[in-house]
Amino acid sequence: MTHTKTVAKWSAVAVSTSLGLALTTPALAHAAPVPAGTTADRTVITTVNGKVRGNADGKVRTFQGIPYAAPPVGALRWKSPRPAARWTGTRDATAPGRACAQPEGIPIGLPNDNEDCLYLNVTTPAGKQTGKRPVIVWIHGGSLMYGAGHQYGGASLAEQGAVVVTVNYRLGVMGFLTDPSQPDADALGLEDQQAALRWVKANAAAFGGDPDNVTIAGQSGGGYSVCGHLASPASAGLFQRAVIQSAPCATGGSRTRAAAEADARRVIATLGCGTNTADCLRHKPVSALLAAYGPYNEPCPVTGTGLMPLSPAEALRTGRFNRVPVLIGVNHDEERGRVIGQELASGAPMKPEEYEPAIRERFGATSDAVLARYPLTRYDSAGEALAAALTDATWSTPTLETARLLARWTPTRMYEFSERDTPWFEGFPTPSFEQHAAHMTELPYLFDHPPLFKDVPADQSRFRTGMLRTWTDFAATGRTAWPRFRTGNGYVQTLSSTTWKRADFTTDHNTAFWKNNH
Repeated sequence: MTHTKTVAKWSAVAVSTSLGLALTTPALAHAAPVPAGTTADRTVITTVNGKVRGNADGKVRTFQGIPYAAPPVGALRWKSPRPAARWTGTRDATAPGRACAQPEGIPIGLPNDNEDCLYLNVTTPAGKQTGKRPVIVWIHGGSLMYGAGHQYGGASLAEQGAVVVTVNYRLGVMGFLTDPSQPDADALGLEDQQAALRWVKANAAAFGGDPDNVTIAGQSGGGYSVCGHLASPASAGLFQRAVIQSAPCATGGSRTRAAAEADARRVIATLGCGTNTADCLRHKPVSALLAAYGPYNEPCPVTGTGLMPLSPAEALRTGRFNRVPVLIGVNHDEERGRVIGQELASGAPMKPEEYEPAIRERFGATSDAVLARYPLTRYDSAGEALAAALTDATWSTPTLETARLLARWTPTRMYEFSERDTPWFEGFPTPSFEQHAAHMTELPYLFDHPPLFKDVPADQSRFRTGMLRTWTDFAATGRTAWPRFRTGNGYVQTLSSTTWKRADFTTDHNTAFWKNNH
């Protein structure tokens, strides 16, 4: 997951005409839960494990903190997920379950040492059921180190007709520790997600969803998890469509066993667990494990296993993956988030004289060509110049390549989120240049109150509704309002409040240059 670590530290008439939609965004209501026993009471659902009671606000019903697997504690630490126990009575599902263990380190994180964390949340339309609804399972981002499902409110998506499921999964050292002493632990985060998908298969109908029409969707680390499910034979049949946001499978989503074991050896040495390693690790408190692992790693599943025989890139190249319709996209200014983060951390914008050294450090032998293609004089600031080069090299070109690989085997649509007036982070100082469509900035247009962001501007309500309908329509049908991406046409759709048309993607991001110089 190249550069997700540093990004994670900080990181409309035209629309309605193009989509053919009469776009309106009704205000979300947040009324008190409907009392039990009334004729409108639809807040109790029977799952395969028992009854749950959620909340209803007139537009959606929400059920939070539902266990989809047994707590991975005690003897189940670093073990594959086991089925959740049944319960009697009606379980309260009006508050989210605990987030999975994660360190302090980045603003989107929820620092804690919880091991009992395998919970999910379901948001479903409150209206009368008229048929099976598409199900969207959201896999949150955060470099597989941070975050939780409940941070992404699904009400707006559900109002468009989808059943939305957000999940927690084991992160960092608790979900991706690769050492011979723990033979089952190298991709537990991915296995947890598969367990959640099996729960969805068994329970979707109870919430009005179609268990045979499940879309997995994720952004950044969650997007790379989607890449992993495409590549994993164990995920076959658990989903029928996939949405990949800011996660080019062609360059990320897995690592070699050697790299993963080297990471584990560092942790083991730090903890003093060189002898009797398995027993030593199992008796360490989570807080010590988190400290030894550190806050800025980039864990991911190991290739060459039964769970992931091939890397996502190799699986796509050879066609040996779960072939479902895919919507893949990238943000126009991904790396502005990282560069702005560095500015905020240092307290000062990047100086012009710092631009060339930064390019040379990053691009090495090809630096002269990069500097000629991205001269400082073309940009208003050194930070904007660096962000442009890094975005095109690290995100735009690999995402286009991923779409080309996918399109050889399965129906593929590609978009570029290009909104320039995106919400800034709540409580953060204003940077020296605008973030535009930086990493994560599409999230407020899809979810209610995602971590950090201010609300979407009121004058973008039509655009936001267009985004929501695009995602739910794709979940329902596997199609979008724009044409398929084909190896011959390379169609990429621009998504913004002012422009909803075909992007000049290859020219705008110098993709031919980067294919020859990176």
